[in-house]
Amino acid sequence: MADTQITVALNLGSQRISMAVFEASKGGGFILKGFETDTIIADPAFEASREAQIRVALEELVEKLNVSKSKVRYAIAGQSVFTRFVKLPPLQDDNIEQIVTFEAQQHVPFPINEVVWDYEMLEGGDEKEVVIVAIKEDALDEINDTVRESGLSTLEVDVAPMALYNAYRYAYGAPDEPTLLIDIGAKTSNLLYIEGKRFFTRSVAIGGASVSAAIAKEYNITFPEAEHQKITNGLVALGGGHTETMDESLAALAMVIRNALTRLPAEIARTTNYYRSQHAGNTPRKVLLAGGGANLPYTLEFFQEKLGIPVEFFNPLGQIAIGRGVNVDTVSREAHTMGELVGLGLRGIGKSTINIDLVPSAVELARAESKRKPFLIAAAALLLVGFSAWAAFQFVAKGRAEDRQITMSDTRDTLAPVEFQIRKLLKVEEDLERVANSYTNIETDHAFWFDLIEELNGAFASDSLWLTEMSPLYDYNPLAQQAAGVPKTGARPVVKPDFAGGQGNGSSVSEPAAPPAGSQPNNRPKQPQAAPAANAILIKGFWRENAQTQNIVSDRLKRLRENSTAFRFTAKTPDGKDVPLSDEQIIIKLSSSADNEGDLAFPFEIILPLARPVAVR
Repeated sequence: MADTQITVALNLGSQRISMAVFEASKGGGFILKGFETDTIIADPAFEASREAQIRVALEELVEKLNVSKSKVRYAIAGQSVFTRFVKLPPLQDDNIEQIVTFEAQQHVPFPINEVVWDYEMLEGGDEKEVVIVAIKEDALDEINDTVRESGLSTLEVDVAPMALYNAYRYAYGAPDEPTLLIDIGAKTSNLLYIEGKRFFTRSVAIGGASVSAAIAKEYNITFPEAEHQKITNGLVALGGGHTETMDESLAALAMVIRNALTRLPAEIARTTNYYRSQHAGNTPRKVLLAGGGANLPYTLEFFQEKLGIPVEFFNPLGQIAIGRGVNVDTVSREAHTMGELVGLGLRGIGKSTINIDLVPSAVELARAESKRKPFLIAAAALLLVGFSAWAAFQFVAKGRAEDRQITMSDTRDTLAPVEFQIRKLLKVEEDLERVANSYTNIETDHAFWFDLIEELNGAFASDSLWLTEMSPLYDYNPLAQQAAGVPKTGARPVVKPDFAGGQGNGSSVSEPAAPPAGSQPNNRPKQPQAAPAANAILIKGFWRENAQTQNIVSDRLKRLRENSTAFRFTAKTPDGKDVPLSDEQIIIKLSSSADNEGDLAFPFEIILPLARPVAVR
């Protein structure tokens, strides 16, 4: 049921901040009563001022819509959260909560007590499947503080792709035709695969800001200047001589935009293959475009040309009435950008399909306090009654207490043998828990390597680059002193060098260093050495130069920096401070045509620090 007749929805995008007010109608639907939007700077150079920009934009939207001190449902961008679709084993419904919690601990790349997470059972399909969503607790609290400082209070926190899916289901139902909904934002694009009641989503780090960055690089201008050129003069060039009749400068700009957007169809193809192979889905036969990044002229025709299937703009307002005070022209023009707002509004009338709620710590405390209020009032009333009765029963209570003390003393002597047995059982339980935790840690490390390989495949996918070897290392220190330009990282291979050749002694994992020469033996039996924990991987491969990127290794390394959860690109100094690692500290070897003239490809080696140490067993 609806929490209130009025729902205030807020979408916190990377560049666009939008807000809408919905009111439930008598027929069970709802009405759009107000809509406003504002933009902030998506330039990475202004990231430090992002919170201040959001706060100013929110204050303006709150004032325009007159919703000060209202409770708001808001959605955060897909790239800010970790999302994973997990198939569950066949279990009874009363075990779902327990098994999902276990799966969250395995898949979320952070300690579970440091994140806010939620899940939702998915409809459709023969197997039980859940979508797990998580965000670092401090990051969520930071966003929520910004919302609260604008005069709003938080009712629920959703995630943009889930809100977008709810809007699609309300507007289009559940058609069997496989559909791809592409939501092009500023920093990322959300890909939603919808097939009947089945649903899958992935966020890729390509959006409107990528186009502006490409323009800035091509013309050697600042990001704001490039953004202005994109908005005022930009369009997407199409194939077949589309730009031949244009002004030369506009045609050149259109080709830069086309080249920047071409990465997105390639990511769509990769994601579609993954969706088909891992989730038994079908290839989309229809595409819907959403988001502010789809506003450039000929964007629809570009995707239709690249994907080869029908493309149209997403319209989440088909089942929604427009109120009198809303500018119909503005809403018609912005409809394809309002999916998240509509999805949030549906939460207010109880018609959303997926109900994710990431609860900030301040909201959790407020909810707990609200639940306690009736009990506190009742407790206070009982306390007053108790004081009035205390004097009358004090004497009787004293006598009963003395009798009870004698009885408890006898009971204690009787239960002493039982206490001994309980303590023994608790010790057994502790040992079993220790064994179970070791198996859990092994499974966690096992899943980590699959996620790591998937990230590497995604970041280094190119016909100009090949990976030939990946070796785990331990004792890696990227800040160790350097000699002759070669980092002395101290890293040692976890896998013995002679393991692949079959020359080892039966163990594939290196042992810790032996004691110094001359040390005295202690005549104790030799204990098995613990497997070293890998804290980095050595990657070797070959690359070749191309027209687009002179150094594709650094280019792909930059992509990995932006999206990785398996690797970290900082190191701690001796005084405990985190410092960023440069490409020069990560790339330990990079040959080129200058070193190997006439070669088809050139070898390279990089060492990537892991996000956490992983035991290699």
